[in-house]
Amino acid sequence: MAHKKGQGSSRNGRDSNSQRLGVKRFGGEAVRGGTIILRQHGTKWKPGKNVGLAKDHTLFALADGVVKFEDHGARGLRVSVEPRAS
Repeated sequence: MAHKKGQGSSRNGRDSNSQRLGVKRFGGEAVRGGTIILRQHGTKWKPGKNVGLAKDHTLFALADGVVKFEDHGARGLRVSVEPRAS
């Protein structure tokens, strides 16, 4: 009779790191050029004025200004940065 419990291998011992996706700066927030606005998989949100698209589909500000989220209907959802009125 065994006195030790069988040592089975753990087959589900792996897990991936979270990707920290989502909106980082919301509508109406002031941003500086280079600030990440939104991290996403694919292009659910498309870049508008003064917004760049990185190769991993991250949207970032190209100029200083205020973030603006827009719905263009069939043309999709866009994120723009409106320059500050001086």
